[in-house]
Amino acid sequence: MARGVYIHIPFCHQICNYCDFNKVFFKNQPVDEYIEAIGKELKLIQQQMPQALQQIETIYLGGGTPTSLSATQISRLLKLITESIPTNQLIEFASEANPDELSIDKLHALKEGGINRLSLGVQSFDQDLLKKLGRTHSNEQVYETIENARAVGIENINIDLMYGLPGQTMNQWEDTLKQALDLNLPHYSAYSLIVEPKTVFYIQYAKGKLQLPTEDLEAEMYDLLMKEMEKKGVVQYEISNFAVNGQISTHNKIYWDNDEYVGIGAGAHGYLGGIRYSNIGPIRKYLDSIQLGKRPIIHQHEVTFEEKCEEQMFLGLRKIEGVTFESFSSKLGISMLEKYGTIIQKLEKEGLLLVDDIGICLSRKGRFVGNEIFQQFLLGE
Repeated sequence: MARGVYIHIPFCHQICNYCDFNKVFFKNQPVDEYIEAIGKELKLIQQQMPQALQQIETIYLGGGTPTSLSATQISRLLKLITESIPTNQLIEFASEANPDELSIDKLHALKEGGINRLSLGVQSFDQDLLKKLGRTHSNEQVYETIENARAVGIENINIDLMYGLPGQTMNQWEDTLKQALDLNLPHYSAYSLIVEPKTVFYIQYAKGKLQLPTEDLEAEMYDLLMKEMEKKGVVQYEISNFAVNGQISTHNKIYWDNDEYVGIGAGAHGYLGGIRYSNIGPIRKYLDSIQLGKRPIIHQHEVTFEEKCEEQMFLGLRKIEGVTFESFSSKLGISMLEKYGTIIQKLEKEGLLLVDDIGICLSRKGRFVGNEIFQQFLLGE
């Protein structure tokens, strides 16, 4: 049974140099038609899988940039969503946002439509680095947006930060962390840059024109991140996520718990009834499918038992609490130690995993090489 709904809004007024998500420039796009199609896709799921939307705990608007929509468009989108999804049991209704797009009108539209959490794409407080990333906001806009969001009653605010950026120094990262923590927010996310294919950065990298920090410097940046968050009482609960007083991202935890969720919109991914699926990416083709009364699925894959075991481990180990023996056995009907005992013992000896009577988790040393550890649980490796 699905616990969450992800809704993809693929429009952007500015496309960042590192972004490989399904997105298009806002101008001359069929935005209103797309919003109506989101409502229709939700209705199609209701008709075909009546139980799928009945126990939803979280809704997440991602992109692209959901706040590239006008206040009127935001209100219409949220109305269509809440017509199909019962909101009385929602724990979290979140939206991504750009600091330079959130007018007071849009914030009111978000709040009145049910949004109770904002995730702001800040990335850095260094203006030169922001320009390299293709970001267009200023630090003043970040401060103003947070102040305005609180004024309309949205207190649950996250900011995304990035490190390992082209030409980024330790001093720049330290300064960004200080400015971020001075905001006293309930949640912070921080990710190292990954140069993805089909991005501006990838083209620059292929031409030898992208100067990235060394692996050692990136590890030092991650170490500083964990130390500074800990100093401020912001608790790390996932490899890249930190929260005050348990104010975690409930929606993202659904992914890390390897639970099911509905994906809506062009290029969205979902996991329903043991099947992982992805929607058509090109917007016109997505709209055509919806117009014909068909769910816009382009690919689906029934997850095998082996894959479920692997996913339970490499997704669950992203959480600082790790994977419990009980959660593994109750979901998969087999003992974790029976399945992975040799690998677990090896990683524990190397100081990368901690093991107790409850379950297993990454050690602090292990957090630096998480991806290498996750690889160990892919049985085909």
